[in-house]
Amino acid sequence: MTETRAGRPLVAGYAAVVSDLDGVVYRGPAAVPGAVEALTAVTVPVIYATNNASRPAEVVAEHLRELGLTCTPGMVATSSEAGAWLLSDRLEPGAQVLAVGGPAVALALREVGLSPVTAQDRRSGAAAPVAALQGYGPDVTASDLAEVAYAAQDGALWVATNTDASLPTDRGVAPGNGSLVAAVRGAVGRDPDLVAGKPEAPLYLLCARRLQVAVTSVLAVGDRLDTDIEGAVAAGADSLLVLTGVDDLAACLAAPRHRRPTWVAPDLSALHADPSAPSPGGSSLVDLAAAVAAVHDATDRGAPATELATLTSVAERVLAQVTHR
Repeated sequence: MTETRAGRPLVAGYAAVVSDLDGVVYRGPAAVPGAVEALTAVTVPVIYATNNASRPAEVVAEHLRELGLTCTPGMVATSSEAGAWLLSDRLEPGAQVLAVGGPAVALALREVGLSPVTAQDRRSGAAAPVAALQGYGPDVTASDLAEVAYAAQDGALWVATNTDASLPTDRGVAPGNGSLVAAVRGAVGRDPDLVAGKPEAPLYLLCARRLQVAVTSVLAVGDRLDTDIEGAVAAGADSLLVLTGVDDLAACLAAPRHRRPTWVAPDLSALHADPSAPSPGGSSLVDLAAAVAAVHDATDRGAPATELATLTSVAERVLAQVTHR
């Protein structure tokens, strides 16, 4: 845990903040209550990290500006960009890479000096690529996935932008890139060589590199244990789970070691709270972190159900007393 000092806000203990978007900053087109105000007041650099591989950084930045945040494309890191970055470290400049997904996939490859090749190019007789970057796109077809499979079977380096199995939409839950990757996996009989997005480390590592800080000095903020928090743990960053999105306290208390956050808070206002000072509700972030850790420790040593139930009740009570807005 990065050192925090009494009298200083939580965020002051870190060199930068890497924030997830959906469930943390916004839900659909609307901002999470208090999120814009909390992020605007942060005095260390902020970068927004998203597994969404289909939207270019400029489109994401424009959405954030519409919500009232100051944001440039450089303050947004996507899993397409992380995938392209991984490939740029492994391939010669100008190398041809099969780009499957939305327009952001090919754009990210061009930005790092690689040459994107579309699935249609391949079907028209273009030379075999040395790698494939597979991301989500609403218009990806079975023929496009077949080209990824052919490339992987021919020895191309296969990189997935992310492996989120599902994608929430205004009509329900649709298959995400993880489902498309699974289709290729079923054809080639193996996993991708690399995965760029959360819960793997590269997206966080790209953010730290872009900010020119050590990843261990970063606070990763997210609402999902299986992507945001697991990715932070994998990268070696401290993390803050905010309970404004997918996962709640019960899920946090049941989390395995590789999905346990450093901090838990009701919302982003906790960034500006002194972690050791009691909130108006009577408990501090340190109190809540300790209560959550007590449940995790008891779980790890196989404590009786009665002890776990008692410790869980304590954590729930402390959470109810942690309010900063």
